[in-house]
Amino acid sequence: MDLSSISPILLIASIMISATPILLAAIGEMVVERAGVLNLGVEGMMITGAVVGFAVAINTGQPALGFAAAALAAALLSLSFGFLTQVLLSNQVATGLGLTLVGLGLSSLIGKPYEGMKTPTLPKLDLGPLSDLPVLGRMLFSHDIMVYLSLVLVAAVWAFLKYTRAGLILRAVGESHDAAHALGYKVVRVRMAAIFFGGACAGLGGAYLSLVRVPQWTEGMTAGAGWIALAIVVFASWRAERVLIGAYLFGGVTVLQLNLQAAGAAVPVALLSASPYLMTILVLVAISARGTHGAPASLGQPFHAIQ
Repeated sequence: MDLSSISPILLIASIMISATPILLAAIGEMVVERAGVLNLGVEGMMITGAVVGFAVAINTGQPALGFAAAALAAALLSLSFGFLTQVLLSNQVATGLGLTLVGLGLSSLIGKPYEGMKTPTLPKLDLGPLSDLPVLGRMLFSHDIMVYLSLVLVAAVWAFLKYTRAGLILRAVGESHDAAHALGYKVVRVRMAAIFFGGACAGLGGAYLSLVRVPQWTEGMTAGAGWIALAIVVFASWRAERVLIGAYLFGGVTVLQLNLQAAGAAVPVALLSASPYLMTILVLVAISARGTHGAPASLGQPFHAIQ
């Protein structure tokens, strides 16, 4: 095994790219769960965003429009989940799983004509002197706008939940929807807004996969990224700053196993490829054994206003 072929600078730059779609999906799902809703349809929304974003970018030649369309398509899909669970009071777990199946099937149908095509991708941002720095420039300041947007989004969500009245209301709805309703807050409206935001973030994450990370459409290309995003929310104990750490940790595992394969590591390729998912399982087992989760008290519970 030749580890000298692994460049630390390129490794860290690749981690930032690899972590971005998971980070976008995870921060959106964290907001949804802080509002007390468990949406297991992240994978379906991501794959929908991936195919819609790719199709729009191919037909318009504008990847930015692809990202916008992906966010809107996934957000609208998430509203169907919101209507079923918040208005019709269907089971959140079963509905979320159904949303994933719908997204996978819909993406297969929409994406069939686009297989094998290449799409224009986002250009790297020119950050002036920062991009020209000897080591840090290539490592941290030579990425596309979505990498930095994901970091800004994490900071914005953290500030929103901690310092704003709307964030306090959202957290109150997640902790006790009955108490929030008694205080006059519109629980269903707050949760629908959170679900819409979470869907848009998942769509952006999916579009990043098909427009930047692998600028082509492949059926099932999310490959479990939505499930990892769900696991990261639990790993992060529903805190925005920890979501960032978790996403970069899992992105690092993914990039590292690819580099080890390229370096000829004496480990079965199948085991290296499965390592991100094995890491996810181990983290969840460790969190379960610890016993303290920090989940919102009303997470997954249906709300029915009693007049």
